[in-house]
Amino acid sequence: MTSLPREIAACRICADRFAATATGHTPRPVVWFQPGVRIRIIGQAPGMRVHKSGLPFDDPSGDRLRDWMGVDRHSFYDMSTIAITPMGFCFPGYDAKGSDLPPPKICAQTWADRVDAALADVPLTLVVGGYAQARHLGRGKGVTATVQGWRDHAPRLFPLPHPSWRNTAWLKKNPWFEAELLPVLRSRVAQVLSDPNTKSDQ
Repeated sequence: MTSLPREIAACRICADRFAATATGHTPRPVVWFQPGVRIRIIGQAPGMRVHKSGLPFDDPSGDRLRDWMGVDRHSFYDMSTIAITPMGFCFPGYDAKGSDLPPPKICAQTWADRVDAALADVPLTLVVGGYAQARHLGRGKGVTATVQGWRDHAPRLFPLPHPSWRNTAWLKKNPWFEAELLPVLRSRVAQVLSDPNTKSDQ
């Protein structure tokens, strides 16, 4: 396990792919996990700001996600308790319209099984956005239906929409998310972080 983060950090398998994007950037895997964590966040891929800082969710999306969880930055970035393992560890670049490209499939194909095995006993997992949900919860439902079915997975796992500002309209259209899901999520996060004996099935 201790070598896996180092292996991912050294990965350059997408160097040619990223060089061909509009940003022409080089790979910089943002790796944030270690053994014994209490919470795992499975997201999409770093954005440009995170690519530059090397700190996952170091952007307005991260501010929103921390608010959803009810944690401050200090708690969020305690690597001994929270792991952040996206579907793509590197910023994938922009398309011609300036939107983030999807995480390259080869990243998950190369690393996801090993990361899943290393973090198999985490008490709480947050599956954020469509790409992560397609892998971990199955394809076909779509983000809205998947998140609406959160009770089928709690308290071990919570599917969440991506906390991007682009989803502000979705949040307004689905007030049940803030009214029903978030209070339960915050309570579960607080329980898991405060009680080291909490298990995934409790």
